[in-house]
Amino acid sequence: MRHGSYPTLDIHTPEGLVFFLRLAGPVVRFLAWLVDQACILTLAQVINKLLGIFGLISADLYMAMAVLTYFAVSVSYGFLLEWFMNGQTLGKRILGLRVMDAQGLNLSFNQVVIRNLLRFVDALPALYMLGGISLFLSKKCQRLGDLAANTIVVWSPDSRQPDFSQLFSGKFNSFRAYPHLCARLLQTVHPAEADVALNALLRRETLDPIARISLFKTIAGHFKLRLVFPQEATDGLSDEQYTRNLVEILFG
Repeated sequence: MRHGSYPTLDIHTPEGLVFFLRLAGPVVRFLAWLVDQACILTLAQVINKLLGIFGLISADLYMAMAVLTYFAVSVSYGFLLEWFMNGQTLGKRILGLRVMDAQGLNLSFNQVVIRNLLRFVDALPALYMLGGISLFLSKKCQRLGDLAANTIVVWSPDSRQPDFSQLFSGKFNSFRAYPHLCARLLQTVHPAEADVALNALLRRETLDPIARISLFKTIAGHFKLRLVFPQEATDGLSDEQYTRNLVEILFG
């Protein structure tokens, strides 16, 4: 589906909540790949300098070591960074991209392994030709490695925090009395889910009363299934106040 001029993937939760992820197109992914290739080549050259002693033994042995080094760096670079940097390589971070599961979930270990091993298939016959063709033909802008691993590349949500001085100023948040639950909330909620709740609060004054009540009932119901706060923390809270408390924790 498209929102404006860019393709998106709409995620529908069982509770009826809908949020969308902006998919990264071929051009920006190619630019991120160029940055990553520069990093890989630089790292491989540094290692090859350290292995220069093999050149004194045999030129053929040194060339074989250089090829193996590039292969090892290429595989481990994408695998290690995407696993430990939550779906990002240096190129993706610079361009504001992130890899995630096609259902909007965090990457699993197997998905990271599969999509990185298949990079060499995507790169055939040269300059990611197979992968590029797959990106243009896929509705979700997926290369072959993404199709096999069931992953997508999306624009990463802006990590800069909005100004909540008007939204939360002087308001008591009963959820903060349970820091362990707040920490669990931060670990389990997807950024796109948090954005839906935030945008609902920011636009609440533009909604008619019935739509406003229905919207916050849906959002609060979705999050209540994800994490349960003690009754004393939620007694007397409307669905809108419940959402406000969650958003303050998620962004503040």
